[in-house]
Amino acid sequence: MEQVRTKPLSDSGIFFRAIAGFAIAALVMLGVGGTVYRLVAPDGWLAPIFGRSLAGGMAAVLALLIIALCAWLTRGWVSIGARNRHSELFVYGFAATGALYAVQYLMKGGF
Repeated sequence: MEQVRTKPLSDSGIFFRAIAGFAIAALVMLGVGGTVYRLVAPDGWLAPIFGRSLAGGMAAVLALLIIALCAWLTRGWVSIGARNRHSELFVYGFAATGALYAVQYLMKGGF
């Protein structure tokens, strides 16, 4: 077995990696929070469903929960490597969504 020798990071390299990690974490939190807000806001994505009737809205929410439960139950069929790739996709997807929400907020004159 061949060992791979890597050059140790300098202090500035460690600092910039920490800053990048913090920025990704902040963008992911902003993306998840913004998506949840857009989902449940009074004029959000679920409002038209519940606007027609309570039963129709509850049926739609129940259908989404059943889909999520099926996805959770099938996680044993997917290899660990594939799961790691999919989790990275979700992280960077929510980070991109967070960046989009941040740009929209700044364009409206936030801060």
